[in-house]
Amino acid sequence: MAGTTAVAPMDIDAAAPPPPPPGAAAKGKAPLSAGGRAAPWVEKYRPQSLADVAAHRDIVDTIDRLTNENRLPHLLLYGPPGTGKTSTILAVARKLYGSQYSNMILELNASDERGINVVRQQIQDFAGARSLSFGARPSVKLVLLDEADAMTKDAQFALRRVIEKYTRSTRFALICNHVNKIIPALQSRCTRFRFAPLDGSHVRERLQHIIKSEGLSVDEGGLTALVRLSNGDMRKALNILQATHMASQHMTEEAVYLCTGNPMPKDIERISFWLLNEPFSTSFKYISDMKMRKGLALVDIIREVTMFVFKIQMPSDVRVKLINDLADIEYRLSFACNDKLQLGALISTFTDARTAIVAAAS
Repeated sequence: MAGTTAVAPMDIDAAAPPPPPPGAAAKGKAPLSAGGRAAPWVEKYRPQSLADVAAHRDIVDTIDRLTNENRLPHLLLYGPPGTGKTSTILAVARKLYGSQYSNMILELNASDERGINVVRQQIQDFAGARSLSFGARPSVKLVLLDEADAMTKDAQFALRRVIEKYTRSTRFALICNHVNKIIPALQSRCTRFRFAPLDGSHVRERLQHIIKSEGLSVDEGGLTALVRLSNGDMRKALNILQATHMASQHMTEEAVYLCTGNPMPKDIERISFWLLNEPFSTSFKYISDMKMRKGLALVDIIREVTMFVFKIQMPSDVRVKLINDLADIEYRLSFACNDKLQLGALISTFTDARTAIVAAAS
């Protein structure tokens, strides 16, 4: 986390006002009304305050303390998708501005034009405009640049000067997935917070709250599958939960995997058994039949088999070569290579590993 220079005190009007009325939000990832049952659950259950954010309590508490002390710096929040970056900064904005939320925040994301002209005109005009406040001094405004890593280099260099020029009246919050795509000059002007993938316990706790609120029927196996497939991405977990609910009234482990098209753990165990024990032609036939019957993607099979390889015992040098070969096959599949040819390469890789394991044992 980079240090920052001292910034001018920031005035916050009275107590924390109520959240803005539905429809007052601007655009992008602004929250929808929680009352609408037709709303996507990702927006319906988006945290409305900092206390509602599921995880990263150390980061959230730090930002909350800076806000309470009127010392909020420019922020750079980065990390994988679905970890609470946008929800955190929107909760801060609601706490600061309340009913004036839509007037005091400028939100731009990747769906907006983000070239140098936007920085020179729209952002600079918003930052330079005087804000109205009933306090002794005007409250600072907030510019939220979501998915800032999609900004052009020229726009980032132009933004560097804008941040310096309007620090007294405006705070900038940059949100991105890949911090290395943000120029060092911008990084040094912000306090950086990394939002790591959510821990499984936090995802499970939040899912249980939503399951109870919606009155869903989910067994323990289905909940475990949701947590596993989310990989620490709360947005992905909610989308899978809602999609599975629409497809099946009672959500089991099998229903979740069928809805997402991912191979089930027992299928991966069976495929791994074939790869490690059956001849080439037999393995090719069995795996091809399972792919066709269950509609599995080869890239998903390879990713799950790779995780399985870490669990079984084999010589270290064999494991290293096997993982390296699997990575090459996955890379080739990203360029739309022939599935059958790559399936043959997968079986060949395990055949070589089998031979090496037998040689090492003897």
